Amino acid sequence: MGIGMSVPSRVVTNDDLAAKMETSHDWIVERTGIEERRWVSEGETGATLATAASQQAIERSGVDPKQIDLIIYATLSPDFFFPGTAVFVQRALGLKDIPCLDIRQQCTGFIYGLSIADAFIRSGQYKHVLLIGSEVHSTGLDISTAGRDVTVIFGDGAGAVVVGPATDDQHVILSTHLHADGTEAEILWTEYPASARHPRLTVEAMAERKHFPVMNGKKVFKHAVTRMPQAIMEGMVTNGLKLEDIDMLIPHQANLRINQMVAQMIGLPADKTHNNIMKYGNTTAASIPICMHEAVELGKIKPGNLVCLVAFGAGLTWGSAFLRY
Repeated sequence: MGIGMSVPSRVVTNDDLAAKMETSHDWIVERTGIEERRWVSEGETGATLATAASQQAIERSGVDPKQIDLIIYATLSPDFFFPGTAVFVQRALGLKDIPCLDIRQQCTGFIYGLSIADAFIRSGQYKHVLLIGSEVHSTGLDISTAGRDVTVIFGDGAGAVVVGPATDDQHVILSTHLHADGTEAEILWTEYPASARHPRLTVEAMAERKHFPVMNGKKVFKHAVTRMPQAIMEGMVTNGLKLEDIDMLIPHQANLRINQMVAQMIGLPADKTHNNIMKYGNTTAASIPICMHEAVELGKIKPGNLVCLVAFGAGLTWGSAFLRY
């Protein structure tokens, strides 16, 4: 019903990172497609970004804020260990007493959240759901040569949508498809701080840089280019669709090379995929709503268009959603 986004004003270019670690603009672009990203400044948080994105989404939806009866907040970077960040957004928006649900499916978080919202609305339990994906990665990255493979990828930002009951079959969520496989969960994770460790964080763990995210890039790439096409095809089969029926593919913005390969593998023309990782980096749970927001603003997605959302992320998790905008 409405979509919004918010990113920090601070732009961090590849050259900015090259001044702090052994890397270069060309090296980063060649491997990821990223040219710049947004990082928060002091005072900006996942909640402040989410609040701004939510205000825009609610305004565009035409729904009275008092009609929002559930908040779903997807993130891998909560502002605090607890409570979940959704309650801080609820407070900032002045939406008292409504339930808040925080979910942790990383890059697939927005699609998981959309599936939950869809199910709640179809069941009649809730009517208008505010779904948010918001991330602040920059405060937890290893800004050094040792951490460059991960650090150059991530950006901060938030995207939000208002989901409500469909009034016709031209503006409707057709289906969502969710998957996970924890077999290789450690190929993309942050080990500390952790309640599974005693204590949760130690000087030794920090000295070994275990409080920074780590990634086996080759394995993640291989899984992504396998699972994302599968999730797209699953939705096409479910809805009896042909490739030409898709008006726009909005893939999670993890790596431009992954998205280009996925589109090539399924035979989707380049003009039917929108990417903006070049400007924002990987904003995890926020990337799909940010990317979709931009596609709507550019006129690439028009009312009634068939849109496919697809993601793959840590966990490992993946999924797709098919909707008529």
